[in-house]
Amino acid sequence: MRFYKYLFLLLFLMSSGVQAQVDAPAIAAASDLKFALEDIATRFRADTRREVRLSFGSSGNYFRQIGQGAPFQLFLSADEDFVFKLHDSGRTEDRGVLYATGRIVLFAPKGSSWTADARMGGLKQALDGNAVRRFAIANPEHAPYGRAAEQALRKLGLWDALQGKLVLGENVSQAAQFAGSGSTQGGIFAYSLALAPGIAQQGQYVLLPEDLHAPLRQRMVLVKGAGETARAFYAYLQQPAARKIFTQYGFVLPAEANK
Repeated sequence: MRFYKYLFLLLFLMSSGVQAQVDAPAIAAASDLKFALEDIATRFRADTRREVRLSFGSSGNYFRQIGQGAPFQLFLSADEDFVFKLHDSGRTEDRGVLYATGRIVLFAPKGSSWTADARMGGLKQALDGNAVRRFAIANPEHAPYGRAAEQALRKLGLWDALQGKLVLGENVSQAAQFAGSGSTQGGIFAYSLALAPGIAQQGQYVLLPEDLHAPLRQRMVLVKGAGETARAFYAYLQQPAARKIFTQYGFVLPAEANK
Protein backbone atom coordinates (compact mmCIF):
# COMPACT_ATOMS: atom_id res chain seq x y z
CA MET A 1 0.00 0.00 0.00
CA ARG A 2 2.85 2.33 0.89
CA PHE A 3 4.44 1.63 -2.52
CA TYR A 4 1.31 2.83 -4.30
CA LYS A 5 1.23 5.98 -2.19
CA TYR A 6 4.82 6.79 -3.20
CA LEU A 7 4.04 5.99 -6.82
CA PHE A 8 1.01 8.25 -6.76
CA LEU A 9 3.07 11.05 -5.20
CA LEU A 10 5.81 10.64 -7.81
CA LEU A 11 3.32 10.71 -10.68
CA PHE A 12 1.66 13.77 -9.18
CA LEU A 13 4.96 15.64 -8.90
CA MET A 14 5.94 14.69 -12.44
CA SER A 15 2.60 15.81 -13.85
CA SER A 16 2.84 19.07 -11.88
CA GLY A 17 6.26 19.73 -13.40
CA VAL A 18 4.97 19.07 -16.90
CA GLN A 19 1.96 21.27 -16.27
CA ALA A 20 4.23 24.07 -15.02
CA GLN A 21 6.19 23.88 -18.27
CA VAL A 22 3.02 23.91 -20.34
CA ASP A 23 1.73 26.94 -18.44
CA ALA A 24 5.01 28.89 -18.90
CA PRO A 25 4.48 30.69 -22.22
CA ALA A 26 7.33 31.62 -24.54
CA ILE A 27 7.79 35.38 -24.73
CA ALA A 28 9.74 37.00 -27.59
CA ALA A 29 11.36 40.26 -26.52
CA ALA A 30 13.69 42.80 -28.08
CA SER A 31 17.16 42.45 -26.58
CA ASP A 32 17.21 46.00 -25.18
CA LEU A 33 14.67 44.67 -22.66
CA LYS A 34 16.92 41.95 -21.25
CA PHE A 35 17.61 43.37 -17.81
CA ALA A 36 14.35 45.28 -17.38
CA LEU A 37 12.14 42.37 -18.42
CA GLU A 38 14.03 39.86 -16.30
CA ASP A 39 13.41 42.10 -13.28
CA ILE A 40 9.74 42.42 -14.17
CA ALA A 41 9.38 38.65 -14.68
CA THR A 42 10.86 38.09 -11.21
CA ARG A 43 8.28 40.42 -9.68
CA PHE A 44 5.51 38.77 -11.75
CA ARG A 45 6.55 35.34 -10.47
CA ALA A 46 6.55 36.52 -6.86
CA ASP A 47 3.19 38.26 -7.18
CA THR A 48 1.30 35.65 -9.21
CA ARG A 49 3.16 32.32 -8.82
CA ARG A 50 3.19 32.11 -12.62
CA GLU A 51 6.19 31.48 -14.86
CA VAL A 52 7.14 32.89 -18.27
CA ARG A 53 9.99 31.83 -20.57
CA LEU A 54 11.82 34.87 -21.91
CA SER A 55 13.74 34.90 -25.18
CA PHE A 56 15.74 37.95 -26.27
CA GLY A 57 16.86 38.86 -29.75
CA SER A 58 16.39 41.31 -32.60
CA SER A 59 12.82 42.42 -33.27
CA GLY A 60 13.21 41.80 -36.99
CA ASN A 61 14.19 38.18 -36.47
CA TYR A 62 11.27 37.56 -34.10
CA PHE A 63 8.94 39.23 -36.57
CA ARG A 64 9.95 36.69 -39.19
CA GLN A 65 9.75 33.75 -36.80
CA ILE A 66 6.27 34.63 -35.54
CA GLY A 67 5.16 35.20 -39.12
CA GLN A 68 6.31 31.65 -39.87
CA GLY A 69 4.37 30.21 -36.94
CA ALA A 70 6.93 30.14 -34.11
CA PRO A 71 5.11 29.30 -30.84
CA PHE A 72 5.54 32.63 -29.06
CA GLN A 73 2.49 33.89 -27.18
CA LEU A 74 3.59 37.48 -26.56
CA PHE A 75 5.87 39.73 -28.62
CA LEU A 76 7.59 42.82 -27.23
CA SER A 77 9.09 44.64 -30.20
CA ALA A 78 11.53 47.54 -30.26
CA ASP A 79 9.78 48.74 -33.43
CA GLU A 80 6.01 49.03 -33.47
CA ASP A 81 5.88 48.57 -37.25
CA PHE A 82 6.69 44.87 -36.79
CA VAL A 83 3.61 44.53 -34.57
CA PHE A 84 1.43 46.32 -37.11
CA LYS A 85 2.64 44.06 -39.91
CA LEU A 86 1.98 40.93 -37.88
CA HIS A 87 -1.53 42.14 -37.17
CA ASP A 88 -2.12 42.91 -40.84
CA SER A 89 -1.10 39.33 -41.65
CA GLY A 90 -3.53 37.93 -39.09
CA ARG A 91 -0.95 36.70 -36.57
CA THR A 92 -1.90 38.85 -33.56
CA GLU A 93 -5.09 39.55 -31.65
CA ASP A 94 -4.95 43.30 -32.24
CA ARG A 95 -2.43 46.11 -32.79
CA GLY A 96 -1.13 45.86 -29.23
CA VAL A 97 -0.11 48.70 -26.94
CA LEU A 98 2.85 51.07 -26.87
CA TYR A 99 4.79 50.17 -23.72
CA ALA A 100 7.85 52.45 -24.00
CA THR A 101 10.07 54.62 -26.17
CA GLY A 102 13.76 53.75 -26.20
CA ARG A 103 16.89 55.90 -26.33
CA ILE A 104 20.43 55.28 -27.57
CA VAL A 105 23.85 56.11 -26.14
CA LEU A 106 27.32 56.65 -27.54
CA PHE A 107 29.79 54.54 -25.57
CA ALA A 108 33.60 54.81 -25.24
CA PRO A 109 35.37 51.95 -23.42
CA LYS A 110 37.84 52.42 -20.58
CA GLY A 111 41.22 53.60 -21.78
CA SER A 112 39.72 55.07 -24.94
CA SER A 113 41.57 57.90 -26.66
CA TRP A 114 38.32 59.83 -27.14
CA THR A 115 35.46 61.07 -24.97
CA ALA A 116 31.80 60.41 -25.70
CA ASP A 117 29.79 63.59 -26.29
CA ALA A 118 26.26 64.20 -27.52
CA ARG A 119 27.25 65.51 -30.98
CA MET A 120 30.03 62.91 -31.42
CA GLY A 121 32.82 65.46 -31.77
CA GLY A 122 35.24 63.22 -29.89
CA LEU A 123 34.43 60.25 -32.12
CA LYS A 124 35.00 62.38 -35.22
CA GLN A 125 38.42 63.46 -34.00
CA ALA A 126 39.31 59.85 -33.19
CA LEU A 127 38.25 58.78 -36.69
CA ASP A 128 40.28 61.58 -38.26
CA GLY A 129 43.29 60.42 -36.26
CA ASN A 130 42.80 56.75 -37.20
CA ALA A 131 42.25 55.89 -33.53
CA VAL A 132 39.07 53.89 -34.23
CA ARG A 133 39.56 50.54 -35.93
CA ARG A 134 36.32 48.83 -34.86
CA PHE A 135 32.98 50.34 -33.84
CA ALA A 136 29.93 48.36 -32.66
CA ILE A 137 26.27 48.80 -33.51
CA ALA A 138 23.39 46.35 -33.94
CA ASN A 139 22.72 45.18 -37.48
CA PRO A 140 20.48 47.85 -39.04
CA GLU A 141 18.90 45.29 -41.39
CA HIS A 142 16.78 43.74 -38.64
CA ALA A 143 17.55 45.52 -35.35
CA PRO A 144 15.68 48.79 -34.67
CA TYR A 145 18.47 50.08 -32.43
CA GLY A 146 20.93 49.45 -35.24
CA ARG A 147 18.79 51.55 -37.56
CA ALA A 148 18.68 54.33 -34.97
CA ALA A 149 22.48 54.19 -34.66
CA GLU A 150 22.87 54.41 -38.44
CA GLN A 151 20.48 57.37 -38.61
CA ALA A 152 22.42 59.22 -35.88
CA LEU A 153 25.77 58.58 -37.53
CA ARG A 154 24.46 59.68 -40.92
CA LYS A 155 22.95 62.84 -39.48
CA LEU A 156 26.30 63.83 -37.96
CA GLY A 157 28.24 62.90 -41.11
CA LEU A 158 30.15 59.96 -39.63
CA TRP A 159 28.55 57.00 -41.39
CA ASP A 160 30.87 56.97 -44.41
CA ALA A 161 33.98 57.29 -42.23
CA LEU A 162 32.93 54.19 -40.29
CA GLN A 163 32.49 51.92 -43.30
CA GLY A 164 34.88 49.02 -43.01
CA LYS A 165 35.15 49.57 -39.25
CA LEU A 166 31.65 48.53 -38.19
CA VAL A 167 31.18 45.42 -36.07
CA LEU A 168 27.52 44.45 -36.36
CA GLY A 169 25.85 42.72 -33.45
CA GLU A 170 23.06 40.27 -34.21
CA ASN A 171 21.04 42.40 -31.79
CA VAL A 172 21.63 45.46 -29.64
CA SER A 173 22.63 43.41 -26.60
CA GLN A 174 25.45 41.82 -28.58
CA ALA A 175 26.51 45.26 -29.83
CA ALA A 176 26.72 46.42 -26.20
CA GLN A 177 28.88 43.38 -25.37
CA PHE A 178 31.23 44.19 -28.25
CA ALA A 179 31.51 47.83 -27.18
CA GLY A 180 32.01 47.09 -23.49
CA SER A 181 34.42 44.18 -23.86
CA GLY A 182 37.24 46.30 -25.30
CA SER A 183 37.19 44.42 -28.60
CA THR A 184 36.06 47.64 -30.27
CA GLN A 185 36.91 51.31 -29.76
CA GLY A 186 33.32 52.21 -28.99
CA GLY A 187 29.74 51.76 -30.07
CA ILE A 188 26.13 52.88 -30.02
CA PHE A 189 23.50 50.83 -28.22
CA ALA A 190 20.40 51.03 -26.02
CA TYR A 191 20.33 53.32 -23.01
CA SER A 192 18.59 50.52 -21.05
CA LEU A 193 21.69 48.35 -21.49
CA ALA A 194 24.07 51.15 -20.49
CA LEU A 195 22.16 51.34 -17.20
CA ALA A 196 22.41 47.59 -16.63
CA PRO A 197 24.78 46.01 -14.08
CA GLY A 198 28.35 45.82 -15.30
CA ILE A 199 28.20 47.73 -18.57
CA ALA A 200 28.40 51.22 -17.07
CA GLN A 201 31.63 50.22 -15.29
CA GLN A 202 33.26 49.22 -18.59
CA GLY A 203 33.51 52.76 -19.94
CA GLN A 204 31.69 56.06 -20.24
CA TYR A 205 28.63 56.94 -22.26
CA VAL A 206 26.40 59.83 -23.19
CA LEU A 207 22.70 59.84 -24.01
CA LEU A 208 22.27 60.92 -27.63
CA PRO A 209 19.71 63.60 -28.55
CA GLU A 210 16.34 62.32 -29.72
CA ASP A 211 16.51 64.49 -32.85
CA LEU A 212 19.32 62.33 -34.27
CA HIS A 213 17.05 59.40 -35.10
CA ALA A 214 13.45 58.34 -35.60
CA PRO A 215 11.62 57.58 -32.33
CA LEU A 216 12.12 54.04 -31.03
CA ARG A 217 8.45 53.38 -30.34
CA GLN A 218 8.25 49.98 -28.68
CA ARG A 219 4.99 48.01 -28.84
CA MET A 220 3.84 44.67 -27.45
CA VAL A 221 1.07 42.39 -28.60
CA LEU A 222 -0.53 39.03 -27.84
CA VAL A 223 -0.10 36.46 -30.56
CA LYS A 224 -3.28 34.64 -31.57
CA GLY A 225 -3.86 31.63 -29.36
CA ALA A 226 -2.12 33.17 -26.33
CA GLY A 227 -2.93 31.42 -23.07
CA GLU A 228 -3.97 32.62 -19.65
CA THR A 229 -0.46 33.20 -18.25
CA ALA A 230 0.66 35.19 -21.31
CA ARG A 231 -2.43 37.35 -20.94
CA ALA A 232 -1.73 37.86 -17.25
CA PHE A 233 1.87 38.89 -18.01
CA TYR A 234 0.70 41.24 -20.77
CA ALA A 235 -1.62 42.94 -18.28
CA TYR A 236 1.09 43.00 -15.61
CA LEU A 237 3.48 44.83 -17.95
CA GLN A 238 1.03 47.71 -18.02
CA GLN A 239 0.75 48.00 -14.24
CA PRO A 240 2.63 50.51 -12.01
CA ALA A 241 5.18 47.97 -10.68
CA ALA A 242 6.34 47.05 -14.18
CA ARG A 243 6.20 50.61 -15.48
CA LYS A 244 8.44 51.71 -12.61
CA ILE A 245 11.07 49.16 -13.65
CA PHE A 246 10.89 50.32 -17.27
CA THR A 247 11.57 53.85 -16.04
CA GLN A 248 14.53 52.71 -13.95
CA TYR A 249 16.12 51.34 -17.12
CA GLY A 250 15.78 54.62 -18.98
CA PHE A 251 12.65 53.92 -21.02
CA VAL A 252 10.24 56.77 -21.65
CA LEU A 253 6.73 55.68 -20.75
CA PRO A 254 3.90 56.49 -23.14
CA ALA A 255 1.10 58.80 -22.19
CA GLU A 256 -2.21 56.97 -21.92
CA ALA A 257 -3.45 58.81 -24.99
CA ASN A 258 -0.61 57.42 -27.12
CA LYS A 259 -1.61 53.80 -26.64
